[in-house]
Amino acid sequence: MAEAMKSLFPTMSRVRLWVQIVMLFVTVWGASVVGHYSAEKISDALPALSCAYDTQNGGYCVLVPLQHQVHHRVGTALVKAQEVTLKVLLPLAMTMLTFLAFFFVLGKAFCGWVCPLGTLQELVQRVGRRFGLPLHAVAADKLGRVRPVKWLMLLGLVLLLPLLTGMGVTAHEFGNPYCDVCPSRLATTLLTGNTEEIALKTQSPLAFAIGALGNTLFGFIAVGALAIRQPFCRICPMLALNAVFRHASLARLVKRQHDKCEKCGICTKACPMDITEIHTEHGRKAYHDDCTLCGRCAEFCPDDDVIQVKLGPFALFRSSRDYYKKRMTGEMPDGTVKPVRIVRKSPQGGA
Repeated sequence: MAEAMKSLFPTMSRVRLWVQIVMLFVTVWGASVVGHYSAEKISDALPALSCAYDTQNGGYCVLVPLQHQVHHRVGTALVKAQEVTLKVLLPLAMTMLTFLAFFFVLGKAFCGWVCPLGTLQELVQRVGRRFGLPLHAVAADKLGRVRPVKWLMLLGLVLLLPLLTGMGVTAHEFGNPYCDVCPSRLATTLLTGNTEEIALKTQSPLAFAIGALGNTLFGFIAVGALAIRQPFCRICPMLALNAVFRHASLARLVKRQHDKCEKCGICTKACPMDITEIHTEHGRKAYHDDCTLCGRCAEFCPDDDVIQVKLGPFALFRSSRDYYKKRMTGEMPDGTVKPVRIVRKSPQGGA
């Protein structure tokens, strides 16, 4: 019984899960509380995959207005250079400034604490661990092939194709191609009971193909999350966009050099993104592009004050030996949950 009570202590991961659940309700159903119009005005450039197709959400993903501005403003303006004025560039600048205003405070924590799609992937992953499904980490030699994909998604689907569509080079169906294949569009709208977005568009063969690709990607993510931690986060263009500005934010991950790190490596096992640099590097290099600032590396670091999650000059969380010992009583670094053992004492005092 004593061991069962120890598992109830408020770990940072548990607090983060509470925040994720609250933000899942805000980003998916927030507009049902404050109204769709108010939700749109409160935030139309949130640095997380809060889908604009969800009519009940509490804030829009920045990739939606960014694609629309590139498509309808920048692309068209480059064809008609004489019309490139503040009326064209100002909306794009305001979209990015709104994003940066949010990002300056919490930085990449939007990925690890707020993003509804990230939360859903973690919940699915927990189900997989509960049922004992094998966990497949991405090997270090394969990370180099996966990591560039998020940049290709950002440059190709969010920026280049909408730009070319606005210039009249590519078909109209490529006006906002990322949203058409984004798993968050299907995941969050289905949570509200809206099944319209999962229906394939038939107005053209290209629209049908893009919709089929999006549905296939959604299915892969839904199933893959059972055995692979955060499968879509690894290729998400929002992660890439957040990575560009990660050093400009107040929120950041800090790791100091320590003699024991060379033989340890628990932090990488705990990282849901399989970031090897948190083990092998320190200082600025340890805060990698792929980091979502979830803080698990700090939670499972077995030494005092080696890894910190900081907001400006303040350390919000520091690794510690005592915390690590308590954390390991309920969960392994890779997310495997330890079974709770209840010890009963006999009337004579024996176990």
